[in-house]
Amino acid sequence: MIVVDGALHAVVIVPGSGPTDRDGNSSQGLATNTYRLLAEGLAEAGISSVRIDKRGLYGSSMAIANPNNVTLSAYAEDVRNWVGFVSDLAPCVWIAGHSEGGLVALVAAQNAPANLCGLILLATPGRPAGELLIEQLEGNPHNAPLVEDIRSIVTDLEGGRRREAGSIPPILQPLFVDSVQGYLIDLFSYDPSDVAATWRGPALIVQGDADRQVRLKDADLLVRAMPQARRLHLAGGTHMLKALSERDPLADYRDPSLPLHAGLLGGIVQFLEASPSRARLR
Repeated sequence: MIVVDGALHAVVIVPGSGPTDRDGNSSQGLATNTYRLLAEGLAEAGISSVRIDKRGLYGSSMAIANPNNVTLSAYAEDVRNWVGFVSDLAPCVWIAGHSEGGLVALVAAQNAPANLCGLILLATPGRPAGELLIEQLEGNPHNAPLVEDIRSIVTDLEGGRRREAGSIPPILQPLFVDSVQGYLIDLFSYDPSDVAATWRGPALIVQGDADRQVRLKDADLLVRAMPQARRLHLAGGTHMLKALSERDPLADYRDPSLPLHAGLLGGIVQFLEASPSRARLR
């Protein structure tokens, strides 16, 4: 948590998918410091923030015995509790969700705490996660022989049907391991655009055009669902909210020293400063 005396705004930063920690890093090789850099940049602009670890992981490891035994609504409940926790830091609290965390933010806002002023959706999908996952996997030419299996597995999970390990090609088993299939079934049941349409308060939709995981069309869908939202386009912006490196296209995933995209912090701060001190939720 970073507390700024006299701050008018406080931001709850919600991490993306997988075992991503409060700084934007993970034990699976993700090294970005994206959320830490975001919090530090907001503090320089006079904005308080709290970065959170998901239920069952890292600093929140004691919250639940099995971190895979979760649902999106459980994550959303946690975020609402964090909004309440930081309510003394500033009169206006915002949820900033990155990637899958953006969907968590949208679900949390369906039962919005009284002091929630709005949402900041960072590289947030506008389509169901199953559809997005198929697109991501099919985008890799090496997965061409697996396309039929990928579509079959996702279709079953979307229908609430688990898959036995023996029916999944070995190379795909780590992605669809039995212990996470329950969460995937729940996740795949949400359409972010449908959820977004229920939010009437202020929102900022941030999307880079060099994002390999979430596309510009996802931002288009979210804008269509929330006509009151503002949009922040990051030219050359990646999924980790940094500028694409021509020398190393994956540097944003493995070099935590890379700064945030030059347009990100200024765009967020401008949005917050232009927003009303209290959200009109209805």
